[in-house]
Amino acid sequence: MSDLSVQNAQGQAAERAPLYIRIHANDNVAIVANDGGLPAGSVFPCGLTLVERVPQGHKVALVDLKKGDAVTRYNVTIGYALQDLPRGAWVNERVIEMPTAPGLTDLPIGTRVPEPLPPLEGYTFEGFRNPDGSVGTRNILAITTTVQCVSGVVEHAVHRIKTELLPRYPNVDDVIGLEHTYGCGVAIDAPDAIVPIRTLRNIALNPNFGGTAMMVSLGCEKLQPERLMPPGTIPIQTGAGEVQVGVVCLQDDKHVGFASMIDSIMAMAETHLQTLNARKRETVPVSELVVGVQCGGSDAFSGVTANPAVGFATDLLVRAGATVMFSEVTEVRDGIDQLTARAATPEVAEAMIREMDWYDRYLDRGRVDRSANTTPGNKKGGLSNIVEKAMGSIVKSGSAPISGVVSPGEKVKQKGLIYAATPASDFICGTLQLAAGMNLHIFTTGRGTPYGLAEVPVIKVATRSDLARRWHDLMDVNAGRIATGEATIEDVGWELFHLMIDVASGRKQTWAEHHKLHNALALFNPAPVT
Repeated sequence: MSDLSVQNAQGQAAERAPLYIRIHANDNVAIVANDGGLPAGSVFPCGLTLVERVPQGHKVALVDLKKGDAVTRYNVTIGYALQDLPRGAWVNERVIEMPTAPGLTDLPIGTRVPEPLPPLEGYTFEGFRNPDGSVGTRNILAITTTVQCVSGVVEHAVHRIKTELLPRYPNVDDVIGLEHTYGCGVAIDAPDAIVPIRTLRNIALNPNFGGTAMMVSLGCEKLQPERLMPPGTIPIQTGAGEVQVGVVCLQDDKHVGFASMIDSIMAMAETHLQTLNARKRETVPVSELVVGVQCGGSDAFSGVTANPAVGFATDLLVRAGATVMFSEVTEVRDGIDQLTARAATPEVAEAMIREMDWYDRYLDRGRVDRSANTTPGNKKGGLSNIVEKAMGSIVKSGSAPISGVVSPGEKVKQKGLIYAATPASDFICGTLQLAAGMNLHIFTTGRGTPYGLAEVPVIKVATRSDLARRWHDLMDVNAGRIATGEATIEDVGWELFHLMIDVASGRKQTWAEHHKLHNALALFNPAPVT
């Protein structure tokens, strides 16, 4: 990002003057930064004149491009011109052809591993220390489920728990149901079924739940409680008659009618609420943060403003000893050579290649490829294809060495910068990062999305000032100030870092928390459904 350059006029008219942003000196396209785009005939200070209208965030040719010429952004070929494009022309997905995916052999392995950044010491937050040593940023009673069939009952019970019980336990932040669409009607013994099963198991073990997650089962489902949560996974006591205090089974003979089921859930919930209410925040080092970074509703500014600012904050967190996960296979696949070059060890590089290869084959079974990733909104926001999108996505990872890889549904077990292999779907990625153990979520967006999670705080970062203005009560940080020169990447990165500490400590709420906006869990199930 050090080569980023902005072309606009000086003086009081600068805000209204034609403005473009070029990422690297070798780029032959740049994006128009002006709100609303620019009409044909607009002239930049360098003399470049638009030959047609170019919307905000879309690319303009900085030189004459012949048919077949490489189109370069981020100093990377993002496509090839399908026709002659004069200097000042609009360059979009209709006039460029996407390059083939890079191979997964003969990649650079650890050739550009950055030197460790100097430690960042003295930063702390107020968190909830758990018996297993993990730390929560929130104190939540989570009710996990073995099958979707019980979701309606759990929803009813959660409403009553919040209304009738929660007010008596002021140290507990919330009560939520971990509802999903899995558990029966599936090939439960298929090899890939391990992905959704371990995802559900590890979500129930998220640090924000204090190790006290309770479970509601139907009774006849394929995903039996002992399979979801093997003995010793969470504290489950066994009482007289081998009744598991940690599990409510709706088909048990003792339940006569709906009210009986709700009474059982509420009785168990009260026991757990008493345990959670005894938890108190204590001062812990920032190294106890496990942060998931993600982008959704991306646009051409994502890789210019919000994602670089997140990358700067990522480096700060890694310097402080924290864990940061970046994800989204298809949104980093085209930069695999950049990632393997930063791998701390050959084993880490091999694990990333293995995850990419698995996902290539997964997509191939569905007869699609990585090009299926980009959405109409991405393209409207100026992203021509997945290659361009990937280059802007990777910068969320900052510049630290990549120290580990987590497969879908697995729990992260080390500090530093981690690649958590997930689909790029916002909801599935967030669900898998929850399973990996994140206790704080950073989400960047250019087009805008009300995305949120009930399980962890979600800090939303806007890529453009116009979005931050229009969605002023949904966006927590405005990174669009970077594009206009009002702030630097470092300024916004530090702002985000300090906000993370305040949110993790409970001193501030995110807008998503304030409005109680959250998406349903969305499991990644690559196994067959029967």
